Amino acid sequence: MKKKYDKIALITGANRGIGKSILKKIIKKNIYVIGTSKTLLGVKKIKKLVNKSGTGILINFLNIQNTKKKLYEIIKKFNTIDILIHNSGVIQDNLLINMSEKNWNDVILINLNSCFYLTKFLIPNMIKKKWGRIIFISSVNAYQGNIGQTNYSASKAGMIGFMKSLALEVARFGITANSIAPGYIKTNMTKKILKNIKNNINQIPIKNFGTVKDISNMVLFLISKKSTYITGQTIHINGGMLML
Repeated sequence: MKKKYDKIALITGANRGIGKSILKKIIKKNIYVIGTSKTLLGVKKIKKLVNKSGTGILINFLNIQNTKKKLYEIIKKFNTIDILIHNSGVIQDNLLINMSEKNWNDVILINLNSCFYLTKFLIPNMIKKKWGRIIFISSVNAYQGNIGQTNYSASKAGMIGFMKSLALEVARFGITANSIAPGYIKTNMTKKILKNIKNNINQIPIKNFGTVKDISNMVLFLISKKSTYITGQTIHINGGMLML
């Protein structure tokens, strides 16, 4: 990393969908981007996207020891991460009565427990610098629930509770923590879900599904100087399907 960058950002699940859109926006802001993926193909795609303005790293949050090792290597190499955008997530839908322990544990581990490991490793250096931006990508279903998603909804609701407590702990150090709760956004992960509810789109007042840019635009705002007085908040981007 020979060029001088304003900040260094870590984006999890950066090889496709929302994470990819966030990555493409951020690299235009003179920010060095480290993107994670759970597959080598995903890492390859990230490296191609960022070119010399970042890199891709293989992390599978199901493997706790490997996750710790990779995060330690990131800190050792880059010294500090100024911006964390935790977008990585998984769905393993099933009615609770049919849900296996693996369905439950995998989703909680990847979507929620990863919040603990990521922030635990990255916050000390943010505190030293007296600056940091942390953004968690949650879900509308953290608030309203969804049939077949007790695991997913619980993980995303837990993420929001985690974020609020974290925001209180680190605010005095110039670090903000917020979450974004997307509604129905067009991505590969939601393709099957959107197909099933296409005929019921009337539940969305705006009458269409969101795009990944709707989320990445908000991320850009939350890491900018314009958002310095916003912390502990969940920004809802759902076309009006849930109003709080």
